[in-house]
Amino acid sequence: MSSVLLFNPRALNHKPRIPNSILQVAASIEGKYDYTIIDGNLEKDPWSKIEAELKKNGVRFFGCTVMPGPQLKQAIPFSKKIREHFPHVKIIWGGYFPSNQPQAVLDSGFVDVIINGMGDKCFPELLNRLENEQTYNDLSNLIFKENGSIVKTRKDEIYQIDDLPALPYEKLNRFYPLGQYLGKTYLGTKTIAYHSSFGCPFTCSFCAVVPIYNARWKGKSAQKIYNDIKYLKDNFGGNAIEFHDNNFFVSEKRVVEFAKLIKPENMVWWGEARIDTMDRYSDESLKLIREAGCKMIFYGAETGNDAILKQMDKGGTQTAAQIAAFAERLRRFDIIPEYSFVLGTPAATEAQVNKQIDDDIEFIREIKKLNPATEIIIYTYSPVPTEGSEMYEQVKASGFSFPEKLEDWISPAWENFDLRKNPLTPWLKPYMIDKIKNFETVLNGYYPTVSDVQLTPLKRRIIKLISAVRYKTKIYNLPKEIRFLHHHWKYRRPEVEGF
Repeated sequence: MSSVLLFNPRALNHKPRIPNSILQVAASIEGKYDYTIIDGNLEKDPWSKIEAELKKNGVRFFGCTVMPGPQLKQAIPFSKKIREHFPHVKIIWGGYFPSNQPQAVLDSGFVDVIINGMGDKCFPELLNRLENEQTYNDLSNLIFKENGSIVKTRKDEIYQIDDLPALPYEKLNRFYPLGQYLGKTYLGTKTIAYHSSFGCPFTCSFCAVVPIYNARWKGKSAQKIYNDIKYLKDNFGGNAIEFHDNNFFVSEKRVVEFAKLIKPENMVWWGEARIDTMDRYSDESLKLIREAGCKMIFYGAETGNDAILKQMDKGGTQTAAQIAAFAERLRRFDIIPEYSFVLGTPAATEAQVNKQIDDDIEFIREIKKLNPATEIIIYTYSPVPTEGSEMYEQVKASGFSFPEKLEDWISPAWENFDLRKNPLTPWLKPYMIDKIKNFETVLNGYYPTVSDVQLTPLKRRIIKLISAVRYKTKIYNLPKEIRFLHHHWKYRRPEVEGF
């Protein structure tokens, strides 16, 4: 039986999380293929370990999950080395990056096949076909090159999550003690990273999820979520949960059922939602969710401009008025709304782009008046290749383009692109970027994030006092004194570091 090496490239320099993507793939081949998991987040020298594993007899497949951003720094050079030194090994990538950038990935010459979306069914069958030197163009959810052209096979609907094999936590624990993945966060001392659903039923034109799942969503049942969490709590001491779903709160019924199950466990938890979805939740549901341990919820507020919200194709009913009213509503339930904003969207003229930024800054200030506890996450707009969307067509017309060569994605200019901190977009001028960053610095000084567990009450008072004049007078330029304290105290940035 051929062996499979599954690799999780480094995504963070601290607080490694349970590698759910790799575990999902491992579950699909459990009992069918021998496999080894190597986690770049827990290895000082992952290449040495990969190389040693590949030198063993029988290793024929290298599977790598690749998100945009930091994971590329290991995924690209390691895959290239494997192709050079172990040409018999088939290299298979999955994840948002290769699915959204297949041309650059496959043109590199060192990736054989891309799993486009869910690999639970196609991955084990693909290994079987490759092992027996059979064709695989009839399998679903694949992208590959044939006769020099890109081939995308049909996409399956999202599978029923409850019918899929359980994640092999015990197997992971043999490779890496699972307790290492349960780190200290704002939520708890041993925080579980968990994924309970796939996709999202909306079509936001700036979201990388849309091309993968085509506005579809399916979730695991509340009982099965609870069973997994209970197992991780009882066996490894987990006491808090980060739900990494693209949209955990799609179904009020499922969330309420889960809240009732998890409430006696006294666990703190967090997840992502849409404002227009949760605004339809009853007061009773919101009250129960908070009582069951939900402390903070992340929402894509995006902008206070209704015209831009429409252009973003949010796919629902979200408006600026609703964004503001909902922040105020959550104040009654002691649930912290974590609002993300995307500043610097394209417009017809430079003056219009600049005005949109100014208006969103004022809107953010208004949100903080209505509910000062609201956490604000600011991103600069980064294009996503959602073909046919109004916003992406506008982006292409501006002259923006993605790198054509895969290795250019890890050049200094593009390294942080998908963290939305280095936009490289022609309509955003340097003074606009400075304006966004300066406001963000002052805002984070006057309202430091509650999720920075290292920031003491005294430090919070000091930085708020120093930032007060700037925030109240709207003098944001060159906030060097605030940046000094942020740097000196290692202020954490939720938009980059998560919890």
